[in-house]
Parts: sequence; structure tokens; C-alpha cells
Amino acid sequence: MINTGTIYLDNAGTTPVDPQVIESIIPFLGSRFGNASSLHSLGQDARKALEDSRESISKILNCRLGEIVFTSGGTESDNIAIKGVASGVKAVNGSNHIITTKIEHHAVLHACEQLEKAGYLVTYLSVDKHGLIDLNELENAINDNTSLVSVMLANNEIGTIQSISLISDVIKQCSEKFGKKIFFHTDAVQGGGVLDLDVAKLGVDLMSLSGHKFHGPKGVGLLFIRKGTPIEPLIVGGGQERERRSGTSNVAGVVGFATALSIAEKNRVKNVNLCLQLRDKLMHGILNSIDNTFLNGHPTLRLPGNVNISFEGIEGETILLGLDMAGVCASSGSACSSGSLDPSHVLLAIGLNDEIARSSIRFTFGKYNSIAEIERVIDVLIELIPRLRSMPYLQ
Repeated sequence: MINTGTIYLDNAGTTPVDPQVIESIIPFLGSRFGNASSLHSLGQDARKALEDSRESISKILNCRLGEIVFTSGGTESDNIAIKGVASGVKAVNGSNHIITTKIEHHAVLHACEQLEKAGYLVTYLSVDKHGLIDLNELENAINDNTSLVSVMLANNEIGTIQSISLISDVIKQCSEKFGKKIFFHTDAVQGGGVLDLDVAKLGVDLMSLSGHKFHGPKGVGLLFIRKGTPIEPLIVGGGQERERRSGTSNVAGVVGFATALSIAEKNRVKNVNLCLQLRDKLMHGILNSIDNTFLNGHPTLRLPGNVNISFEGIEGETILLGLDMAGVCASSGSACSSGSLDPSHVLLAIGLNDEIARSSIRFTFGKYNSIAEIERVIDVLIELIPRLRSMPYLQ
């Protein structure tokens, strides 16, 4: 890990900003401070930087420039996708049924819950013990009132990767069956820099991304919205982002996002191979050396940088404190809900009971991690877990 003295294994929560990204941002926090909506030279310089960034990103996503809407991050992108399309489609044809899964990020689940209170109908698909949805269940859930399906590309807690292109095929077949377009959104926040984000290959109409998950700055994200998708804006005002997301453009953030995504895509194969080595070493090191430990998520169809392990008999928070004292940063689940006392909704959805769900730790890797760090973490856990299990007051 760079310049911290700690072993940072919480890259699914956030990532350290790449030095090249910081360098790209600094001018727009200084002399190039113009408002991209202004007509004078400083404003037009900011506008050019904004649109150059949009073009760079569009090439990676394989989409049109006008299909990219910049946001404040994954949460806002998910909310625009769910609420905006639900409202937009309902205004066009009256459809008010949404389908999602039980293991989505809370940004999607809570948006759907809000819509339910407003009279929309929501179906929450179950998942198997690995976190995968059943395509037959999806097909059976779609009806002539369905407007939107939202299934995440990869789960932020257990790392399971869904077959998004196959899901898209099912939705397209059902669209033909019912003679109407059913729109498809994926939360791809965990896929940035490690998975192929080509929206044509994925077959999605909307896709959410967040810059700080791939060594970009916090506070900036995007929503891909395929041309022709009816969507109502959540934020109105100055009409930025082609009337779909008003607010002064975050030029520095967008430039940093584009730089980070470009670096991540250029080095994707190398970084994925590194993370696979780290993942498999830690996974096997724990499972083969420590009794009563269990891997959560799919054994192979998972993010290259994700290991989620249950350590039976110990609260996850206790393990995290022990790791932190040893200089290791990890997580007990989603960083967005780490203050919650409830067991992970994702782990409950894959069939774990409350006790096992609460004993789970998520280790997530990035390009700044090393084999030596993983070996150190395994040594720490081999000493830590038996010691914690031997303490009567922790039983």
C-alpha cells in the first residue's frame, strides 16, 4: 500500500486516488476554474475539458456522447435510473411494475421501496446460495405491466458476477412477447476497471458507475442512458447534462473520472491478473489454514479482487478491530452501511443465518496490493482467529 503503513484491503469501499489522476485534476482546482456553462474563455475551456472527458469515456463504454450523464456518484446514478425511468415510462404507457433482486445495493433497494410507497409494484428476485438469479424466475416475473428491470453487474459484498448479457436476452424476448420495450438497468459500480463495460455487449439501457471505485475522485459518477429511454430528471434547475441532471458541472471531478477510467482500462488485464493471484492466495490461505471458515459468493464467477469469508463463532466487528490493530484494513460488508447493526441483507439472501452472516469479513484488493501483503494478512488471521475464539466473552 502506498504511503500509509497499513495493508489496505477495502478497495470495494473506496480506492486511493492514482497520482496521475490527482495531477489531471489540480489545474481545474486552480487557474482553470471556469464554469462550463459560461460563454467566456474560461468557461469554454472548462466546457472543452468536460466534453473531452465525455468523449474519452464514451469510447470505453462504446456509446454515444449524449448517452453519458455525469452525476455525484453511484447512489445518485441508481436513483436517477430507477425513479427517473419508472416515472418516464409510466407517463408514456402507464406501466408501473419494476423488477430487481434481493441483493442489490441499498441505493437501488431503497429507491424501489420509495416507489412502492408511491403505488408502484416491485418484484424482488431471489438468488441461489452463490448469489446468482434464476433466469426462469426473471422470465416468469416479467408481465405486460413491467417497465424496468435492474440487476447489478457484480455484487459489492460477495463479488458474484451476474450474466448480464443473458439477462438482457430474456428481457428482449419478453419485450417482443408483450409488444413493448422493457428497459434494463445495471449497477456496474463494482465493475469499473476490472470488467468489460461495453454497453452494447452487456445489452443494457442504463448503467451506473462511480469514480472512486477505480482510483478516481469521490463525488463523481455517471449514468449511461441509451438514446430513446424515457426518463424524468430528479434534479432540475439550470438544465445541465441535456436537461437530465441540473447543477454546475463538476469539471475537476469529471476530468479525474475520465483519467482514472482510461488508466484502469489500459491496464485492466494486468490488474485483473494481479488481483486474481491475490484473491486466490488469500482465499486458499484462509480456508486451508483456519477451521470453520466458509467462502461466500460464487467460487469462480466473482470479482477478481473480492474474498468474503465467514469465520464461524466470532462477530465480524471483533475481527475487524483485531485486523485494524495489526495494520490491516478490511470490511464487514458494504462500506455504505457499515454502521448498521443488522446482518447483511446480501448474506441473508444467499441463505446464511444471522450468526454466520455477522461473522463475515470482506477483503477486496487493488493494483497497489502485493503478494507479500497477503502473506502477512494470512499470518495475522492464523494467529488472530483462534485467539478470539478462545475468549469466553466472545462466544
